[in-house]
Amino acid sequence: MAVDRRVRALPGTLLLIALVVAIAGSLGSPLITSVATTLHVSLAAAQWTLTVTLLTGAVATPVLGRLGTGTRRRPVFLGTLGVVVVGSALAVLPLPFGVLLVGRAAVGCGLAMVPLLMAAAREHLDKDRAASTIAMVSVASTVGVGVGYPLAGYLTDVGGIRAAYAVGLVLTAAAFVAAVRSFPDSAQPAAPAPDAIASALLVAGLIVLLLILGEPALLQRHLGVAGALALIALVLLAGWVWRERALADPLVNLRLLRHRAVAGANAAMLVAGAGMYLLLSCITRYVQTPHSAGYGFGLSTFTAGLFLVPFSVLGFIAGRISPRVRTRLSSHALLIISTAVVLAAFVVFAMVRGNLAGPLVAMSLLGFGVGAFSAAMPAVILDVTPAQETASAMGVNQVVRSIGFSVGSTLSALILAAYTAGGAVFPSSQGYATAAWIGVAVTALALVIAATSRARPARR
Repeated sequence: MAVDRRVRALPGTLLLIALVVAIAGSLGSPLITSVATTLHVSLAAAQWTLTVTLLTGAVATPVLGRLGTGTRRRPVFLGTLGVVVVGSALAVLPLPFGVLLVGRAAVGCGLAMVPLLMAAAREHLDKDRAASTIAMVSVASTVGVGVGYPLAGYLTDVGGIRAAYAVGLVLTAAAFVAAVRSFPDSAQPAAPAPDAIASALLVAGLIVLLLILGEPALLQRHLGVAGALALIALVLLAGWVWRERALADPLVNLRLLRHRAVAGANAAMLVAGAGMYLLLSCITRYVQTPHSAGYGFGLSTFTAGLFLVPFSVLGFIAGRISPRVRTRLSSHALLIISTAVVLAAFVVFAMVRGNLAGPLVAMSLLGFGVGAFSAAMPAVILDVTPAQETASAMGVNQVVRSIGFSVGSTLSALILAAYTAGGAVFPSSQGYATAAWIGVAVTALALVIAATSRARPARR
């Protein structure tokens, strides 16, 4: 009876948790300036309230995906969500900046739970409900940031940064209660624990790689150091691949990654993710630029956050209609079409920025394209992935997405910095045009990758 109740409530529970961890994880971005001024730290230090969250999420994803297989899924899931609640509480307490960073790092573990949500849906729901639930979980984990931005901006203006972080605590606590009530046990056998050496090599390689991508100043001022760190990351990740190939029970089934559909989907995610975050970063920064710079609209942090509302709304709409679209088109075709919509968003921003309608239309198109892309991506991968490999396969895709987003964020910072004159605060308008057209080229590459990676029938 309890199992039946959990299964009935499962789609709503999974969607709620995916949305909550996306909101809690994204709270760092709109609060960076407020954290710096409130806690008297530099902007570079305050940036780590976002960077450490994304970093933790990326490095924890593959390990949790393996630990949370089969009978271990529910205890690992609840334990991880408990860590997120504790981290949210640490961010609220009036303690020193270092404690806030620890809390934000713990919150990042929530970003690593998305593959476990998908694995639970695939095991416990019928095929159609599982497909639609997995699509919406993927959409929520991506476009949910548009809910957190305006909320955090408003609460910071009203009650300060601790009030904004308190929302994260309330939401994560509610998600934990829902998970205790509705997240089901798994009947699948648990996989062996991950190899310690392979896990250490992967985690270390990802940390070094994401540190480089998360620090644009390193690429701007210390290119030699960045190059040396990139070489270290490459050696660590190569060592991980070598170790994985020698294991009977690897952390990630690398054979799946050789499948044309899976390899193409992950490559498209990497490139398209970079393009998506490049445009998201550029639009939110452009509309906040004061008129004195010769362009921009001088929007406040809160108003600029509202700019992300159509991004999220249209993203969720795209996610909702995607299962119906897939009755007429394949997931592969939907992936191509959604990438083309993101490409159109870049073109609009590149050509129409003189009035507020241009960036608004571009942001709306971006939301719809990202929503459809996020809904199609799991289906493309899971069509050729055995059920017991769900968490592992989607964990790799989540890591690739994080790397792509980091590349896009860093790329936007580097391009706009190159068009900022010495002593100036804001880049020239031409910097945004250049960033937009580079985004067009990047997204066009993702479109080519998506179009040339054909999905194949499932192996069950």
